[in-house]
Amino acid sequence: MFDLINGLPVHTLVVHAVVVLLPLGALGAIALAVRPRWRHTYGPLVLAALALATVLLPVATSSGEALEERVGSPGEHAELGDSLIWFTIPVLLLVAAMVWFDRRPDKRPSLNVLRGVGVVAVIAALAMTVQVVRVGDSGARAAWSSRVGSSSASTGDGDGD
Repeated sequence: MFDLINGLPVHTLVVHAVVVLLPLGALGAIALAVRPRWRHTYGPLVLAALALATVLLPVATSSGEALEERVGSPGEHAELGDSLIWFTIPVLLLVAAMVWFDRRPDKRPSLNVLRGVGVVAVIAALAMTVQVVRVGDSGARAAWSSRVGSSSASTGDGDGD
């Protein structure tokens, strides 16, 4: 089911959406934590981006498994990709909490709780971003390292070694 669309691997198409939405969601989460007054205006947008990325992650992993059957094992990329959801869900939940707290001013928790949620959201967003980079780097290496060659050959330093 998650193999090809119009002859192209679904994994490649879906991964691009995830790679754009998760870092944007991380930036949004950090912005909402640092600027609480933005939560009312931009919170739902950040939450929607993170929710869409979270929904697309299982599609990316399933389509990656289908691609793996066609081209072979991507090495550690598959394991790293499988773990990304566990970095994404906490950020999604923390942003949802920030937006929910903002929309319920009559039952708003203490300022310390709000700040604590913001601090944890920033840490979780940074951790998620690091994991996105790790997954993307391992995927790029799995896909391109045999085609591009060694790093010294690609630098074009021309030292002749």
